[in-house]
Amino acid sequence: MDFTEIGRVIEQLGKDRGIKKEVVIGAIEQAFLVAARKKFGIQGEYEAKYNPEEGEIEIYQYKNVVESVRDPILEIAYDEAQNLDEDCVLGDQLGMKIEDPGFTRIDVQTAKQIIFQKVRDAEREILFAEFKHREGELITGIARRYERGNVVVDLGKADAILPRREIIPGENFKTGDRIQAYLSDVVMTNRGPEIRLTRTSPKFLVKLFEIEVPEIQDGTIKIKAAAREPGFRAKIAVYTEDRDIDPVGACVGMKGSRVQNVVNELQGEKIDIVRWNEDLETFARAALAPADITSIMLNLEERTMDVVVEEDQLSLAIGRKGQNVRLAAMLSGLKINIISKNKLQERVQKAVENLLQIEGLSDANAQVLVHAGVMSVADLSAMSVEDLAKALILGVGPAQEIHDRVMKAIEAGSVKLVPEEGEELVSASAIPTQERAYNEHDDEEKRKGKDKESDKFSEAERRLREELAAFKLK
Repeated sequence: MDFTEIGRVIEQLGKDRGIKKEVVIGAIEQAFLVAARKKFGIQGEYEAKYNPEEGEIEIYQYKNVVESVRDPILEIAYDEAQNLDEDCVLGDQLGMKIEDPGFTRIDVQTAKQIIFQKVRDAEREILFAEFKHREGELITGIARRYERGNVVVDLGKADAILPRREIIPGENFKTGDRIQAYLSDVVMTNRGPEIRLTRTSPKFLVKLFEIEVPEIQDGTIKIKAAAREPGFRAKIAVYTEDRDIDPVGACVGMKGSRVQNVVNELQGEKIDIVRWNEDLETFARAALAPADITSIMLNLEERTMDVVVEEDQLSLAIGRKGQNVRLAAMLSGLKINIISKNKLQERVQKAVENLLQIEGLSDANAQVLVHAGVMSVADLSAMSVEDLAKALILGVGPAQEIHDRVMKAIEAGSVKLVPEEGEELVSASAIPTQERAYNEHDDEEKRKGKDKESDKFSEAERRLREELAAFKLK
């Protein structure tokens, strides 16, 4: 069976589509093997081989040499086999080339479909492998069309999808527009590889700075964390071990040229660049800029941070619609609670008044308990006698007496367990969202360093508790 065009087709597919010759040959051999089984019987044993010297597909049928033939598709008589191969014996398997298979137009069409399918599968695998290793890179393409609100981006060899939720609010792309985006994921689907892009991820922001700032490219400056509210505001934390380099100034650039290029790409998104510090208190103060922070209380077990500010700094710390505190929370990985100094004093006052319901408890003792974190009669009742004695610097006997009075008052229903409802301690709070936050270290690294950080900040936490004691009412 002579196919003079096969060799040329194999070479052409390799050049035009980047498919290896072996893959194309395998597809052709399998296609004609299927055609042979369909024509001569599926129970038979066949082999299709491409002969590169002759440029043809050779089809062989294998039959067992037997004395008496029962199934002509699987068996051949010994006498007939001797005419083909004198050395054969009973029990051998003899391969015979089918010189003229006589394939019909339908057989050839079936083979073509198989070849085309195998070629498409090979193309998909090539595209998947090519783009899979490019995950995490910036990629540029041309907007071609919208599908269900998603932008189809032409990357040359393949189309990518920029989902509607990954487009910066307010952005509109027209056909032919250049689009730069972050390649977030490449997955294989039934329709082939799906290349997913994003322009809202903090990693897109990080990559843009890597392009604009040579010191980030060469590793002199590192972006430790980034947080975004796409289209509105973003914060990045930068760090360098080189004392001669200002990491913030390097990212801003001469007259703000570097950061402005990033801002232009992000449709005017405001970007705050802060200096990263392993000391969470110092880092939090930088992250909450431009607000001036009075004091900070850390709780590493619950991953929270209570921040106290002056009344005139409250709006700055919270930011427009809470943006500043939310981004700072994403950047630090903590839940941040912000309260003004006046509101904290009100809360302390209410807590003291609630504790003074207990007969025999002095104002001084109530304030000591509040500064130890006991904010209500309910909290006081949950304390053990030993903890109460330790907090008030009393003997076990007096502490037991106070504890008994607390329990009797609660049983009699003569006290309010918690302060009256009113102004809450937290005037603004933020919980980190991983979708819009980026951190250089993974969760495993954070876990390993958690115990070390707890020891490191225990002293800072004690000192900050002492600072809060200054807010007691006189």
